[in-house]
Amino acid sequence: MSVKSTTLAPAHPLTDGRTSAAPLVQALRGERPGRTPVWFMRQAGRSLPEYREVRQGTAMLEACLRPDLAAEITLQPVRRHGVDAAVFFSDIVVPLKLAGVGVDIVAGVGPVMDQPYRTPEDVARLTARTLDDDALGPIRQAVALTVAELGSTPLLGFGGAPFTLAAYLVEGRPSRDHLAARTLMHADPATWDALVAWTADLTGEFLRAQVEAGASAVQLFDSWAGSLSLADYTTRVAPSSARALSFVADAGVPAIHFGTGTGHLLPALRDVLVQAGMADHAVGIDYRTPLDEAAALLPGVPLQGNIDPALLGAPWDVLEAHVRDVVSRGLKAPGHVVNLGHGVPPETDPTVLTRVVELVHSL
Repeated sequence: MSVKSTTLAPAHPLTDGRTSAAPLVQALRGERPGRTPVWFMRQAGRSLPEYREVRQGTAMLEACLRPDLAAEITLQPVRRHGVDAAVFFSDIVVPLKLAGVGVDIVAGVGPVMDQPYRTPEDVARLTARTLDDDALGPIRQAVALTVAELGSTPLLGFGGAPFTLAAYLVEGRPSRDHLAARTLMHADPATWDALVAWTADLTGEFLRAQVEAGASAVQLFDSWAGSLSLADYTTRVAPSSARALSFVADAGVPAIHFGTGTGHLLPALRDVLVQAGMADHAVGIDYRTPLDEAAALLPGVPLQGNIDPALLGAPWDVLEAHVRDVVSRGLKAPGHVVNLGHGVPPETDPTVLTRVVELVHSL
């Protein structure tokens, strides 16, 4: 695949002014809007009873590819919580499915492939597949339906970083240590590089479809990058992540780069955004690294994060003190988007999330 120019249409929310002054967009551009923006990773679905009701009897990947259903699920937390951004309801493995890879999301397990892809022959068969633009039609439709309802609230598009997708493919399913993926990286670097270049292009096409259809910012999730050393990340992973983001670099949308367990990689995550050509960008910080410490490592870079999801189940006074501390530490960065340091746990009381939004907006 080759990277094509991504140009925003005149009716795009960033172009026509609907979202250009939104608090989220301002914060990602290193500004301090009138209120601190807040949204939650995995806010679309999971903890909401209305989500469970509307998805009843529909498999996860099927729900992602039904434009009307994906749009409704994306909108639900905006209506309920008053968050400052919607995040597109989909899954990082959707591009794999659209490219013809056998993948399913198994309840209680996660993404499971039809087989592990570990040999040069396996990877050659994979990389011969392409993601046809027509296959992305349901994604574009769902984004367009969502944006039409959001008004001045921006939609965040997202994609899975090439390493995380490649790790799922090599392991065949979620893994604790990603040993097979890390082994392939060193045992057969050429095969590994071909695999992450291919997954980068899939994610890049996925991101571009969302942006062209109306997403006002994007987030690249590298869920498993924390398992890597800095040397392995910078040499064998970072170039492919920059490649994925480069698909939307010339569109002028802000980008967030997030990974879990990546305290040792934060400057490298920033460097990926720079190498991709993302003019406006932020680094997502998980719950392990205090924001003031992250700001010292990333001078001049807006930050996102980093409420500990575990505290959503704590007494309100404990959670409130923690949220206030996160917002206070976030003042060390030029811009700050409040979020969790990982995703919303499924058992979270939705009223707690609403109270957190109200608290952040009041500070």
